[in-house]
Amino acid sequence: MITDRFRLAVAQLNPTVGDVAGNAELVRNARSEAAEKGADLVLTSELVLAGYLPEDLVLKPAFVRHCMDAAEALAAETSDGGPGMVVGTPWKGDDDKVYNAVVLLDQGKIQAVRYKSDLPNYSVFDEKRVFAAGPLPGPVDFRGVRIGIPICEDIWNDEVCECLEETGAEFLLVPNGSPYWENRAEERLQVVVSRVVQTGLPLVYCNQLGGQDELVFDGGSFALQADRKLAFQMPQFESGLSVSDWKREGETWICDGGDVAKMPDLDEANWRACVLGLGDYVNKNGFPGVVLGLSGGIDSAICAAMAVDALGADKVHAIMLPYRYTSEESIEDAAKCASALGIRYDTVPIAEPVEGFRNVLKGLFEGTEEDTTEENLQSRARGVILMAVSNKFGRMVVTTGNKSEMSVGYATLYGDMNGGYNPIKDLYKTQVYHLSAWRNENKPERLLGPEGEVIPSNIIVKEPTAELRENQTDQDSLPPYDVLDDILQCLVEDEMSVGEIEKRGHDKALIHRIEHLLYIAEYKRRQAPPGVKITERNFGKDRRYPITNRFRDRS
Repeated sequence: MITDRFRLAVAQLNPTVGDVAGNAELVRNARSEAAEKGADLVLTSELVLAGYLPEDLVLKPAFVRHCMDAAEALAAETSDGGPGMVVGTPWKGDDDKVYNAVVLLDQGKIQAVRYKSDLPNYSVFDEKRVFAAGPLPGPVDFRGVRIGIPICEDIWNDEVCECLEETGAEFLLVPNGSPYWENRAEERLQVVVSRVVQTGLPLVYCNQLGGQDELVFDGGSFALQADRKLAFQMPQFESGLSVSDWKREGETWICDGGDVAKMPDLDEANWRACVLGLGDYVNKNGFPGVVLGLSGGIDSAICAAMAVDALGADKVHAIMLPYRYTSEESIEDAAKCASALGIRYDTVPIAEPVEGFRNVLKGLFEGTEEDTTEENLQSRARGVILMAVSNKFGRMVVTTGNKSEMSVGYATLYGDMNGGYNPIKDLYKTQVYHLSAWRNENKPERLLGPEGEVIPSNIIVKEPTAELRENQTDQDSLPPYDVLDDILQCLVEDEMSVGEIEKRGHDKALIHRIEHLLYIAEYKRRQAPPGVKITERNFGKDRRYPITNRFRDRS
């Protein structure tokens, strides 16, 4: 039977890795909503029943079996005559290999299974570790429409889509698990344009939403007509269901009107990514809220603002932990920030524990000069207190170090690096300043924080300092942040040589020093909490350097 019309529902869902029953319920609810809107077919994202990335969970046979059973149960429910479904799931084939698969569910059973052919094994992806690559797929038949279902990476080269077009596909539906980083939405669009030009077929791109450890999936599902025009655009950073009508004109399927959401600019996208990643990490792991040290500095202030936007003011507890080097200005700024955000704010002086540490170490340290050892006692005393509050009340400690500091080791292990999650881990210091000023002027919809100035302007304009000794500033130890961040981006994101960086106007000796600090801080970063990926190359899944490493670029 050939049909000339069908209604498609794209489900942009926020699954939780490992929660197979909960994820199946998300799919079930999306199908119910789609049925109410008269949809014929529901498209879901890559591995939606498992949640993406499932990593080594896929190596556990019981987990794969659980996902397959959930797919079978959903298939049985389609016997009601309602919409069919395209559902992503791990799948054990007849050859006993496990595949990244999609199943077409309709009329009470699994009508077809297709496997991902091109497994990514770069950046944050490591699918060849856990999945077998499938053969080049052919289209599936759904109620008279021949549909090609390439899975995510399958559209990033031309082979799979070319095979589908040559074997009779009329339409491409693409389940994706595509994580966010800066300008990623534009990159996806260009890839989809290439596939549409190549095949002459319309393409629907369904992406996952939500935070998963270091990754944030930003949604932003969309479709292109066969002539490359935008058919519809779903929002970034919001779950939802989009229904579109498609009609056959000659040999081409055309979307008969679809909603087009406004896409956020880069600043809003980065802010939303940090907020979504933090919120999902806290909520999916069952924490009742968060606690953080509020120092009166820019990093803790922006983290507090992100936490309130993610969780609401009632779930954020800020603590000022002053010592004799803490200025009145910092105390006032922290109090103003807490007041602007409407969060609980307490003060716990750390003089007694710090002096206690110094006293018990006096004998061992006799005859030595004071140095960063004594400074770090302050940071570690603060870390102990915050972790004690976390243990007592269950709230997760938010870590507040930015990418500039984490790059060069300007952070204290078991001190300010304590905590469960860091929303600004992949933001350079210059980005922290920029986004703080941006948030004071903008409050994105559906976020839970207040409007207006949430980070006191004095925090943004004053000279940065760790306040671990008299008259200390960050620039005592580091070059200006605009210089530092440019050098770091050249070394981390671009893997540029010292000579290439020097041509940008930087001093060679300074570049050598920053490169050395970057390498020797690797052991600290290995012990750092996870945090949201924002740049193209974050510390963690992207950049994997050895801790023991004597290489230095001195050419």
